[in-house]
Amino acid sequence: MSTTFFGASFDAADAARVAQFWAAALDRPVADGADEHDAVVEAGDPSRGPRLAFHKVPEAKNTKNRFHPDLITSDYEGERERLLALGATKLNEVERGGARWTTFADVEGNEFDLIAG
Repeated sequence: MSTTFFGASFDAADAARVAQFWAAALDRPVADGADEHDAVVEAGDPSRGPRLAFHKVPEAKNTKNRFHPDLITSDYEGERERLLALGATKLNEVERGGARWTTFADVEGNEFDLIAG
């Protein structure tokens, strides 16, 4: 028997809304049946990473994420603008030791980084 990483689950106030953001950000489909309670963004090809599941929870996000995704792109400036157009909010920009990244919040305030790569 072996264990493998299947996916990641995110708490959400509106699962379908957050799933739509991440589906657009990652150019993936939202699985049929998505609603405010449960939604899944499919990976399709395993080389594109894990599936992402979103589940409605009764409490609001109060502090830091329980999960913080990192994205990497060869088109850093273009992707920053695209994510902003999708509804992300820029929180911080960092250049350190030759690395460059921007921290954003998604449509429900969950932080994630976009790394220049």
